[in-house]
Amino acid sequence: MTDPRPVREVTQLQEFLATAHIDEAVAALRPDYRALLIAVDGLVPAGESHPRGETEQLRARAEASAADLLAIMPVEDVPHVAAWRDAYRAFGAKPQRTRNSLEALLRRAGGGLPRVNLLTDTYNAISVLHQVPLGGEDLDVYVGAPQLIRATGTEAFDTVADGERVLDHPDAGEVVWCDDAGVTCRRWNWRQGLRTQLTHQTSAALFILDALGPMTDEAVTAAGQDLVHHLRRLAPGVRVATRLVATGTPRWEHA
Repeated sequence: MTDPRPVREVTQLQEFLATAHIDEAVAALRPDYRALLIAVDGLVPAGESHPRGETEQLRARAEASAADLLAIMPVEDVPHVAAWRDAYRAFGAKPQRTRNSLEALLRRAGGGLPRVNLLTDTYNAISVLHQVPLGGEDLDVYVGAPQLIRATGTEAFDTVADGERVLDHPDAGEVVWCDDAGVTCRRWNWRQGLRTQLTHQTSAALFILDALGPMTDEAVTAAGQDLVHHLRRLAPGVRVATRLVATGTPRWEHA
C-alpha cells in the first residue's frame, strides 16, 4: 500500500530536531551528557518478506564484538556501562534491577541478540558495536518535541504487564524521554513505550544515542554515521538530519 503522507524534506527534519530539549535538572545531574538525535524519513516499510541478509551479518558482527569485549572484562566494567550505572544511581534507580539498554544488550549477545524487526535489529547491533545506548521511535506518532526531563510521576507511559497493555507512570525524579503525549522511554534508556515503538510499517523514525563522559563527541558521531550508513542500505533515498544536543551549546547538522 502506498504511503499517502509525503516524505519530509531535510529542512522539516531539522526543524523538528531544533525543538528537542534537555531539561536543566537533567543537565545538573550529569553535566557530561550528550544526545545525538537522528531524524529520518523515507524508510521503506519492510514487511516480513524484506531480505534480512545484511542485517543478519551486522547482528553477527555485533555478537562477535560483544564476545570479544566480555572475554577481557565483566560487563559492569565496560567504561560506558559503568558510567550509565552511576547515572542510574544518581536518580535513585538500581542498575542491578533496571539495566541501561547497552548493558542489557551486551548481556544478551552471548545467546544471540533479539530479533524484533529490521530497524530495531539494526540499531541494536550498532549499539553493541559502538558501546552506546541507542533507541528508536516512530516519528509519525510523535506529539510535539522530544524532551529529556526529570519526571513528576504523573506522566503517562504505555507498556505491557502480564501480557496486557497497561498505562503506567514513572517514579518522581526519574529521568525520562517524553513528548507532549507522555513518556516515550523510561529511566533514560531502560524501557521504551508501546506508542512510539518501531514496527515493520515504520517509514519515519527518531533515533537517540545517549553519551556520557567516557564517550567522546567523535565516537558518538561515528556511531550515528554507521547507523545512517546501514539505514541507507535499507532505503537508499532516505532523508536524514542529525543534531548533537549537549548541556552547553547545541550543535546540529544534516546529511
